[in-house]
Amino acid sequence: MALGLKCFRLIHPASCSYLAVLTRPVSELTLKRVSGRQHDHSQYMAYPAVPIRHFATKKAKAKGKVQSQARVNINTALIEDIINLEEVDEEMKSVIEVLKDNFNKTLNIRTSPGSLDHISVVTADGKLALNQISQISMKSPQLILVNMASFPECTAAAIKAIRESGMNLNPEVEGTLIRVPIPKVTREHREMLVKLAKQNTNKAKDSLRRIRTNAVNKLKKSKDKTSEDTIRLIEKQISQMADDTVAELDRHLAVKTKELLG
Repeated sequence: MALGLKCFRLIHPASCSYLAVLTRPVSELTLKRVSGRQHDHSQYMAYPAVPIRHFATKKAKAKGKVQSQARVNINTALIEDIINLEEVDEEMKSVIEVLKDNFNKTLNIRTSPGSLDHISVVTADGKLALNQISQISMKSPQLILVNMASFPECTAAAIKAIRESGMNLNPEVEGTLIRVPIPKVTREHREMLVKLAKQNTNKAKDSLRRIRTNAVNKLKKSKDKTSEDTIRLIEKQISQMADDTVAELDRHLAVKTKELLG
């Protein structure tokens, strides 16, 4: 027993050094043999070694990627005093609805009177929809008529708005009557509509980014009364909601592109 305690005292400094590095990876340590002068004993000391880089396998990388993309699911009722995530979610969903409405009303292979209804016209009273200041009708499959008799002073502005609508329309005027020939469906026309669909989708994403930024800024105002971990978690939830909305916008764009190109 006494001999054991004596030996422990002799190797105790080494044991401390070893325990200090016990939690380090084996690849970062090297054992060096040290000869003791008393009782011809030998002991091993742990020293830091040259770092060894381990390359992750494809399987490990994929696993890490899945873990980093773990979804957050916060109970909105528990954080409603910090931020109303349901309102944020509704704002983001409204961006999708606006884009879908835009696709349905303005981006069609066959131009119809309804396609012109919501063209925005700049007037002395502000921006107004074309159907609010005119009567739109279909004279033939190749011609739409826009009657500006009720607001003749807006005729020039209406012509400009129709021409700049991105629908490849070239209106002609006869007094207060605007004649809008319907363009033939060509490959170039289809590709032009697809380009317009992408532009509208990018505008929708810009609106989405503003909603996300406003939500995060509002969240950060609560940092004095909310822990950093909670704020970080809620911010991740907001980003996740935004990413889901972007994916939905891209999905609608893909569907519309396929429809337009035929």
